Amino acid sequence: MPLSANVLGTIGNTSLVELRRVVPTDCARIVVKVEGENPTGSMKDRVALTMISRPEADGRLKPGDTVVEYTGGSTGASLALVCAAKGYAIRIITSTAFSEEKLTQMAAFGAELTLVPSEGGRITKPLFLEMIAAARELSRQPNMFWTDQLNNTDSAVGYVPMGEEIWIQTGGSVDAFVHVVGTGHSLRGVVTALRRHNPSLTVVAVEPGESPVLSGGQPGAHKIEGIGIGYLPPMWDPSLVDDIVPVPTADAEAMARRLAREEGLFTGTSSGANVLAAIQVGRRLGRGATVATLLVDSGLKYLTTDVYRRRGDPAVST
Repeated sequence: MPLSANVLGTIGNTSLVELRRVVPTDCARIVVKVEGENPTGSMKDRVALTMISRPEADGRLKPGDTVVEYTGGSTGASLALVCAAKGYAIRIITSTAFSEEKLTQMAAFGAELTLVPSEGGRITKPLFLEMIAAARELSRQPNMFWTDQLNNTDSAVGYVPMGEEIWIQTGGSVDAFVHVVGTGHSLRGVVTALRRHNPSLTVVAVEPGESPVLSGGQPGAHKIEGIGIGYLPPMWDPSLVDDIVPVPTADAEAMARRLAREEGLFTGTSSGANVLAAIQVGRRLGRGATVATLLVDSGLKYLTTDVYRRRGDPAVST
């Protein structure tokens, strides 16, 4: 590996791993991008670098400005990392709905946090709207630069290289791409790259089963962090996808635990949802096909959540 000028040079070029033990015998090959290898342990490092570098280059973000964002945690940690490396202050609107590890990580990189309470730790549409309103109000102060991730048109560009990486790492063999939808940027960016190489690529979006808004259902509370904001994201483009798969929180959590114990891949709930949906697609396509998806982040971000909390765990002796 070449010497990096700073930590930002270590973002991207993550490993691609074929799943073995959690995949049924009648399924296509399932390959996963291990995005927990990025500096903050999340794929969001890619988009955070884009959301800061592009406005910095064209003068929208100026020296001495303070970056403002609303976030469930991973984007906040990634933005805080980039701001620390580039010398910007950052203020983040987040919530008690998100893991303590994510909040601690954001603060460790120097972010000033404003916490919006969440009843029962649930992720809901009103919570996101309250966070957005707080960020909008803060952004009206002098010398503030609001990255506004849901409406940020720079963001999808940050994920195009990941699609190119997947194509190269599979040897140019990707039949389907499956991914959860939060802002919609990562799905759009990866698909943009993969469809340049394979115009017939099957694309499947994944959402929380309790809040199947993309499928035309009603919004609801769920606990899959980083996705399912309760309404259609502004950058959501239904023409990009061939199907939408809802996955309940409990099933996604169970698959995340299986990935750790059976594959040695330590990741979060949205990644569990990705793998469950990828297996569903893989069984439909059958053996000989290749389905790619993402392990969005590291399980280290979820140690105190229901995904990995040890109380009642049969693997723990008392």
